[in-house]
Amino acid sequence: MITDTKLIKLIESHLKKGETFLVDVVVKPGNQISVFIDGDHGVTIEDCKELSYFLNESLDRETEDFDLTVSSAGADRPLKLPRQFRKNIGKTLDVVTKTGDKISGIVIKSTDAGIELEIPPLKKSKKEQEIKIVSLKFSDIKTAKEVITFKQ
Repeated sequence: MITDTKLIKLIESHLKKGETFLVDVVVKPGNQISVFIDGDHGVTIEDCKELSYFLNESLDRETEDFDLTVSSAGADRPLKLPRQFRKNIGKTLDVVTKTGDKISGIVIKSTDAGIELEIPPLKKSKKEQEIKIVSLKFSDIKTAKEVITFKQ
């Protein structure tokens, strides 16, 4: 069976020069391999094709057959890496903490240790409300996803 450890080494060595980076590798029974990449300025189809070709050339189908999918870590996938949080500064995230708290706010700062979210005031109240700033360590975050809005 092809291991995720082997794939991670191959992928990281290939991507270390560019703006794209590995987010996740999933290997399911029957060697169904899913690779998710992201980039500081997004991911193109060409980025996915290039990595797919590289992996197909690097792995030997004669020894062990596999099914390979390379795609971007899209909006439906949770953020995992500090680098992903950095590229989302200024965007709204829905965060669930490991204690079960749900927080929605705009990323105003991201470090290697965690993030700061600006929580907007509730719109229902007629009183002036202050904007809250919440600091979260990555170790306290269970999931975080970008909020997609179609308003302009």
